[in-house]
Amino acid sequence: MPAEVTLEEVWKLFRETDQMFRDTGQRFRETDEKFRETDEKFRDTDRKLDELKAIVARTSRNVDDLTGKWGKFVEGMVAPACKTLFADRNIPVHKVLQRVQAEYEGRGMEIDILVVNAGYVVLVEVKSTLKVDDVRDHLERLGQFREFFPEYADKQVLGAVAGIVIEEQADRFAYREGLFVIGQAGDTVRILNDPQFQPKTW
Repeated sequence: MPAEVTLEEVWKLFRETDQMFRDTGQRFRETDEKFRETDEKFRDTDRKLDELKAIVARTSRNVDDLTGKWGKFVEGMVAPACKTLFADRNIPVHKVLQRVQAEYEGRGMEIDILVVNAGYVVLVEVKSTLKVDDVRDHLERLGQFREFFPEYADKQVLGAVAGIVIEEQADRFAYREGLFVIGQAGDTVRILNDPQFQPKTW
């Protein structure tokens, strides 16, 4: 026969079980508290990330605004000089236009400076810092120019790039591709190509 369980043993087992439940409950409460603390840290991190995103967005807008103003300043230096610059290269200038825009088949094109005379149009792309990718973009623009501006179909199309800061590879690439390169010279700008340079026509 199984041994009889005394009342004292039952109480002892009950107390041990009760203590186990209390210990388990305490551990659950501690775990729950840790989850709450972790959740609060996540919320705090989310708040800080939101604040950081807002700061980055404001900074980006300010940089874009500054870049835009700087770009207009550079255009303001280059545009008035174009008449003399290209006349010195035997390209007389009748008209200098800025920010010329056109649309074709749902696409848009903007020319920073357009230099016009009876036989030529010169597309000038102006950057505060001229990079190789800027030159590539302008070459693509030159190739598409007649689609967007059919009114100049009877003229020879030339290209030029201008920058206050010019990356070394950018000017060499532009020379090889037949573009005029305009850079800063003291308080004004000048064409950097040598006098024997022959521009490409599009």
